[in-house]
Amino acid sequence: MRMGIAYDSADGAAICGALTAIMTGEAYAVSARIAAQKGPFDRYAQNRGSMLRVIEKHCAKVAEIGERCPPELRQAAGESWNEALALGRAHGYRNAQATVLAPTGTIGLLMDCDTTGIEPDFALVKFKKLAGGGYFKIVNSSVPPALRRLGYSNEAIEDILRYAVGRLSFHGSPHIHRDSLLERGLTEEEIDRAQGALRSAFDLSGAFAPHVIGREAYVRLGLDPKTAQAGDLLVRIGFGPEQIQEADEDICGRMTLEGAPGLKPEHQAVFDCANRCGRGTRVISPMGHLSMMAAAQPFISGAISKTVNLPSETTVEEIRNLYVTGWQMGLKAVAIYRDGSKASQPLSSSKTKKKGKEEREASAAEESAAASAEARLAAVAAESSEPQKARRRRLPKRRGGFTQEARVGGHKVFLRTGEYEDGTLGEIFIDMHKEGAAFRSMMNCFAIAVSKGLQYGVPLEEFVETFTFTRFEPQGMVDHPNIRMATSVIDYVFRVLGLEYLGRTDFCQIKPEDTGDEDDKDAVEESFELYTGQQTPRRPVSNGNGSRANGREAARTERVGARAQAASAAAASQAALNRHMESFMGDAPFCDVCGNITMRNGSCYRCQNCGNSMGCS
Repeated sequence: MRMGIAYDSADGAAICGALTAIMTGEAYAVSARIAAQKGPFDRYAQNRGSMLRVIEKHCAKVAEIGERCPPELRQAAGESWNEALALGRAHGYRNAQATVLAPTGTIGLLMDCDTTGIEPDFALVKFKKLAGGGYFKIVNSSVPPALRRLGYSNEAIEDILRYAVGRLSFHGSPHIHRDSLLERGLTEEEIDRAQGALRSAFDLSGAFAPHVIGREAYVRLGLDPKTAQAGDLLVRIGFGPEQIQEADEDICGRMTLEGAPGLKPEHQAVFDCANRCGRGTRVISPMGHLSMMAAAQPFISGAISKTVNLPSETTVEEIRNLYVTGWQMGLKAVAIYRDGSKASQPLSSSKTKKKGKEEREASAAEESAAASAEARLAAVAAESSEPQKARRRRLPKRRGGFTQEARVGGHKVFLRTGEYEDGTLGEIFIDMHKEGAAFRSMMNCFAIAVSKGLQYGVPLEEFVETFTFTRFEPQGMVDHPNIRMATSVIDYVFRVLGLEYLGRTDFCQIKPEDTGDEDDKDAVEESFELYTGQQTPRRPVSNGNGSRANGREAARTERVGARAQAASAAAASQAALNRHMESFMGDAPFCDVCGNITMRNGSCYRCQNCGNSMGCS
């Protein structure tokens, strides 16, 4: 890319072959020099003829390097192999094999490399995690030198980069700018907070999240910060979907160079990546990956560990043809990855659907109903000047519930629940297999304290929000069908309770089947009951335990606004960024060192947080 040459091109393949030839040729030459001092590898004498024939075949392949390769590189490759063959005939080789090819692991991250070796760049625009927290949007540092190599001026380069990452400022942006935001009710301080978040936001909705501009702004504008979805604030203050999209592209960028002003069509292939970038459509074809591997394979002692990326719609026959083609090209190994093929992948793509007029009207009606409910609840609460003493709601002597067995970081955990007659949660028991006496007592006391809180009216949502993502040992992989990773036993327990009793799926690595329409319809029926006092027929819930709360009417009513939403945004502050990052790391496991999500790196995985490499050297 820095040379202005496309990855999927004859020039790129020729240069790759020459560079690989030089590396392996020099390695065998050094191996022969070491053999002159230390002797060749064991049983070299019995294999001398075969070994020299292998080196001669490598030498012969140098002449087949594509004519598009620079002459000096081809000459250097020939000299390296001629020297390796001459020294080997004289002294033998210390190493039977000298090279294999695989993407770099931790060292690539520490050296701040743009790519990981023979792999193309995953995407042009990425989010780099900062040491102090948060993310910083960066463009592949090879893009500016590539544009200069292709003859673009500094002004043209700035325009192209701005197209990819945006202006990152409200100044001069269309529709959504400081003046229009002030006119619609935001304060200077709130706009400054949103401005400061633009450099780490995937789109505008992330810059206007409650944790960024403040929950007070949402309340003042009539939105519930706990239930509002990403982007609701901009819609509420009067911006239309088309205005938001146009401003979003101008401020936060398109994440791709396709369509960039001034970029010539013949140069777009130079910036193609292994996956589609942002809103673009260009991607390196599977044959482009195979061609690059075929250029390097004749000069590698072993095989090449490199991923051939395939779209999700790839058929079995197409995959078969890729393997056959790779074999015909002389490749020793081919590794493919079809997008969305892993069962644990939360998302295979990130798509934004535009709401029609009817959907927007229905959404506005639901928001109005939820706001009215909150107003009525506030009026009822104001009538009582003194707080009421909490009363314990005792469980029946014979009660239902469920027992969930799982392993958290290798430790077996049994979670048992007790329910009231209406199916709401009233108590929990936590038993472990390997804990000591002190830990067992602490867990029992904790379970009793939570059970007491539930029976005295503490909403289950409070416990779930408080104790999920608590981190301590044991932690790690979980064999629950929906929850595959937990940061502690307590985190696992409340993830399960949130899933079973609250219908929370936002912290499930694998979403349950058959969710969405049933919950939405239940929410509408529950809202109708609140305002009319009538009971509508209830359908059996799909998960066996129901979407239940703690049992207090006030707590149940407070959640009506959330359940009336088509898809409640449990983590609105990170929703847009998570969607983007999941498209990069959807199938990847969690890091076994720090617990952060890893990124696919060829056939291996690399942690962007601590640099740990899983399965790579």
